[in-house]
Amino acid sequence: MYRTHDCNSLRRNNIGEEVTLAGWVNVTRDHGGVIFIDLRDREGLTQVVFRPEENAAVAKQAHTLRSEDVVQVRGRVAARVPGTENSKLATGDIEVVPSELTILNRADDLPFQLDAEIHNEDLRLTYRYFDLRRPQLSRNLRLRHRAAKATRDYLDSQGFLEIETPILSKSTPEGARDFLVPSRLMPGKFYALPQAPQQYKQLLMVGGVEKYFQIAKCFRDEDLRADRQPEFTQIDIEASFVRPENIFALTEGMLAAIFKAARNVDIKTPFERLSYREAVGRFGSDKPDRRFGMELVDLGDVFEGTGLKVFQKALTTGGVAKAINAKNFASLTIGQSDELAEIAKTFGAKGLAFIKVEGGEWKSPIVKFFSDPEKKALQSKLKIEEGDLILFAADKWEIACEVLGRLRLRVAEMQNLILGQDLDFLWVTDFPLLQWSGEENKWNAMHHPFTRPKAEDLPLLEEKKFSEVRAEAYDVVLNGVEIGGGSIRIHEPQLQDKMFEVLGINAEDRRLLFGHLLRALRLGAPPHGGIALGLDRLVMLICGEQSIRDVMAFPKNNRGIDLMSQSPADVDPRQLRDLGIALTKKDQPAQTPS
Repeated sequence: MYRTHDCNSLRRNNIGEEVTLAGWVNVTRDHGGVIFIDLRDREGLTQVVFRPEENAAVAKQAHTLRSEDVVQVRGRVAARVPGTENSKLATGDIEVVPSELTILNRADDLPFQLDAEIHNEDLRLTYRYFDLRRPQLSRNLRLRHRAAKATRDYLDSQGFLEIETPILSKSTPEGARDFLVPSRLMPGKFYALPQAPQQYKQLLMVGGVEKYFQIAKCFRDEDLRADRQPEFTQIDIEASFVRPENIFALTEGMLAAIFKAARNVDIKTPFERLSYREAVGRFGSDKPDRRFGMELVDLGDVFEGTGLKVFQKALTTGGVAKAINAKNFASLTIGQSDELAEIAKTFGAKGLAFIKVEGGEWKSPIVKFFSDPEKKALQSKLKIEEGDLILFAADKWEIACEVLGRLRLRVAEMQNLILGQDLDFLWVTDFPLLQWSGEENKWNAMHHPFTRPKAEDLPLLEEKKFSEVRAEAYDVVLNGVEIGGGSIRIHEPQLQDKMFEVLGINAEDRRLLFGHLLRALRLGAPPHGGIALGLDRLVMLICGEQSIRDVMAFPKNNRGIDLMSQSPADVDPRQLRDLGIALTKKDQPAQTPS
């Protein structure tokens, strides 16, 4: 055997035993000819001491060791010299005195030190197999494993079957851009990698499976950010004969099991619920972070007859006037003020209206337009005190809420209001079924085209009051991050046809793109619904990381490139020829000189 114990298992009760360890040289120290190394494996560290007076040949060999050499040592477990124990190390009371040292592999010069803070993420991703040795990433992968195992165990206990669905599927309009895979056997035709197993899981319900789940790979060709990758993993769940309450209870139980297994914490269930309108109206977001205050306050009644034209115009055209009170932030810097103004403009505001309360005075260019009753009402509704900063937005409801929601989050970051390990779970419900795209001049599904309208809103769909129709859809949110979303699906073919019609998909396209689903719905589809949770995003929150790249073994960088394997890459022209694909001149790889 390469080892009898791992590097985290030896304790005082092992003193005197002959053991074999194997791992990486974490640190070497030369104390007057006595060589100390910390031997590391996945489980932890053990100190190994080479003393020339005990075994000169082995000690001489140890002098050649460098960080990250892979070695095997055989020797005796001994107590550390009194006073040299390390209480921060699980094996800190003992050391191994070796009789044999075998160098299994030498390490070249290292690309970076594992115990150093590396700010060059591209360098880390280029040497990802090396970076994975860092304790932080090793811990994250372990927690990911526990979360996935707890998911499987819990859903199995609830009678769900884990069923794989195809990776090579069909391109259909469901939101994000598809990754396409050309078919060699059918030239000119393409598979698509699944954005999600949405249609397959619905078809499983038609097939009588009733309770399905899958820890599924999904692919979306979209712009990247800290919590988004071109390929990601989701916990995919679907069940028949369910209502939202059933999905809520199932998801809460699963998340409780995951957090108990991964972090040994008990989360409070059931989760609180907010409607979409309330979440956006109070917090400026459909995934609100409620761990601090600073809620949006509606000021429509205050400014009903205001002399401030910007507010007056917004209110008389059906918009709103709202504000947040950033307590004790009147002392913000010019740079911070400029940044907040830029955020407001980015999300649709024409500028940033504000009031600073300093020295008992309201300082702002807009204060002169306020009447005394308006000032008094503002003081009362916003609880204005010395040192406060009031930020306003007056526009359409959606724009005003989003502008203040974005400002709210940035101000909270600037003031360090988000502290501690609080876990704030909630459900956001009653999303709009449809959203208007001015760019495309059409209605799009807010979630996906298979989401069921709320039963009481079906007459509004018939009356074409599309902006008022709510969906039987729900998101689960943790600390301001959407970790999952789902809905009750349409199971009647006539209603699904109606939904496609509203979305502007004509009869022929319905047949070509969704014929298989519509035929299935006509063969006795049960009522069904489900949810999908982003495993990467969930584990990111469990681990306290800021990017899902730190909880994935081999992620792409923020440009979608795998720097380790240099993917995507050019392919042999013969492969393209076999597929019937020709590159345009600008896309052709540069010729390598012979």
